[in-house]
Amino acid sequence: MAAPGAGAPTRLVQYVVVRSDLVHKLSWPLGAVITQACHAATAAIHLHYGDPDTQRYLEELDSMHKVVLGAPDEAALSGLSDALTQAGVSHKLWIEQPENIPTCLALKPYPKETVQPLMKKFKLFK
Repeated sequence: MAAPGAGAPTRLVQYVVVRSDLVHKLSWPLGAVITQACHAATAAIHLHYGDPDTQRYLEELDSMHKVVLGAPDEAALSGLSDALTQAGVSHKLWIEQPENIPTCLALKPYPKETVQPLMKKFKLFK
């Protein structure tokens, strides 16, 4: 007998990591920071639109799953971006222009178990 859930499609998740210092130390308005996360998430979907996981994620329009995490500062965000690149994880580092400030990043949709180990040190954004 198959294990419960065997053969069931894997839950896809899109991780978004936002610099929490933008709100808590640099006094950016919360709406401006949310906008940065929206830009990054949209850009990651656009860049990887043809990817099978992205297509399946978009087919589940009413049950999309995102996890928004906080990076303490620019160095932590840039370090995560480097680690993701080294691990071959597709993502978009959003750099706000014209200020040229890295504000957040978003992964393309992935099965949660594929990328969660890389995200463990980051907590939910507050």
